[in-house]
Amino acid sequence: MISLSRYTKLLERRELRALILASILGRLPIGILGLAILLLAQSATGSFAQGGIASASYVLGLAAVAPLLGRAIDRYGPRPTLFACALAFPSALVGVVAAYSMQAPLWIALTCAAASGASFPPITACMRTYFKQQLSEDVQLTTAYSLESVLIELIFITGPMLVGLFVAIASPALAVLFAAGCGFLGPLLFLRSRALLQWKIEPRFGASLFGPLTEPAFSRLLVVILCYASAFGLIEIATTAHAAEAGSAAYAGVLLAIMSVGSAVGGLFYGSRTWRMPLSRQFPLTLGLMGVGVAPLAMGLPEWLFALYCVVAGVVMAPALIMQTMLVAKTSHPEHSAEAFTWSTTCLLAGVGIGLTLGGQLLEFTRSPSVFATAAAIAVGAAALALPMVKPRPG
Repeated sequence: MISLSRYTKLLERRELRALILASILGRLPIGILGLAILLLAQSATGSFAQGGIASASYVLGLAAVAPLLGRAIDRYGPRPTLFACALAFPSALVGVVAAYSMQAPLWIALTCAAASGASFPPITACMRTYFKQQLSEDVQLTTAYSLESVLIELIFITGPMLVGLFVAIASPALAVLFAAGCGFLGPLLFLRSRALLQWKIEPRFGASLFGPLTEPAFSRLLVVILCYASAFGLIEIATTAHAAEAGSAAYAGVLLAIMSVGSAVGGLFYGSRTWRMPLSRQFPLTLGLMGVGVAPLAMGLPEWLFALYCVVAGVVMAPALIMQTMLVAKTSHPEHSAEAFTWSTTCLLAGVGIGLTLGGQLLEFTRSPSVFATAAAIAVGAAALALPMVKPRPG
């Protein structure tokens, strides 16, 4: 049974509700751009490999710069960083659309895609740092991060469906431009929230070029994240290819949204309960279940059963992300909070980019079931890697 009482209690504060609503608009591009840029490039070039590379360029641009944005937030607060991103991010996305529409040289399109990723407003890191600052009890923090994960899953439900709608009525370019508008308005509304008046800039004890990477447990956790996130990228491009094989590229948005429904339900369930198993044991178990859950998608199921099973395959995805976020909070020091969360996002998105690129290359020689099988194997491998590696910092 899913109990919503913990979530209701968390949302009693009006200013927090306003902050969350603004964050949803600002983060809606998360659910749109991976698929939209992939389809934009694929429609312009006729190649899934090129689509995967374009989407990966956006993701890797985000991954490369996010820790620097996180460090700036730790030192100066969220306002200057989010304001700058609110201007740069939509400008870069307009460049992506223009490059593919005008058939510009490929390097221009990929540079604009990487720039859009590099300037993506780091609202997620701000939200997670805010929760870490304001909530001292593990139960409250788990509920908050579960809500965060569910909101992101709702974005992943809405985003692909919007992409499918834009593709059906117009083109992938319209989906990218819509994401640009959200990326402009969302951060500005987020910065107007009264909740940010409670933001604390933590005192720094010494200066280190590597920030939270000096924590061995945190660095080991990043390796695990990079590994299992590549399975996410493989699942996304395999689902897109499956939809194309079924005769409709727009169908990919529906399938990814269905998978996110399962993930959101799993996240709500996880955050509504108290778990006796230590977090460092829950994490590898959940990654293993993810691999087992994805494997049937490679078995050539009838289309109605494939769509139905996407719900099952997604159930443990949000809990895995919640556990990852909790482990980041426990293995990093307060003065490195935002940077630590952006490092975890970097590895998550870099892994997704690797998965997208690998999946695109595989699809040049094979079909979607092989890519789903590869994703399942990598998720199981990440579980094995997590068994001896993930240990939160004491206290």
